[in-house]
Amino acid sequence: MKEALPKLIEGGAFSDQRGTLQFVNDFDMSVIKRMYFTTHPSIETIRAWQGHQIESRWFFCVKGTFKVKLVKIDDWKNPSDNCEVFEFELNENTPQVLYMPNGFANGFIAVTEDSKLMIMSNYSLGEIEDDHYRFDSNKWVNWEQ
Repeated sequence: MKEALPKLIEGGAFSDQRGTLQFVNDFDMSVIKRMYFTTHPSIETIRAWQGHQIESRWFFCVKGTFKVKLVKIDDWKNPSDNCEVFEFELNENTPQVLYMPNGFANGFIAVTEDSKLMIMSNYSLGEIEDDHYRFDSNKWVNWEQ
């Protein structure tokens, strides 16, 4: 069985005299059990690294722009410094959802002030135990670049 990799689910937009409608019609929300938002008032705020062996996540930029980085974890107790990093940029003007399969850790930083990111999960809060892992924010990348 092939392992799942992160992917962007592309959307689109339609504009007329009434305004603009954005959509991501290929995003199947049937597995989503909860969602929440994080707002970064500063481009210096780094949220990294949070990982899940079981849980999957989806990210959608509501406002501004975020750099989102995902790492496939090779050992949850002592991950290698050489894990592959996948990098994405999510922007409010480009409707797309980033899928992070289970087995990955995520980190993100706002590119513009007051950026807002919606995060969705396929598990309810407290539904699974001991599936939250944190790693040093500079373990795999230099966020200053």
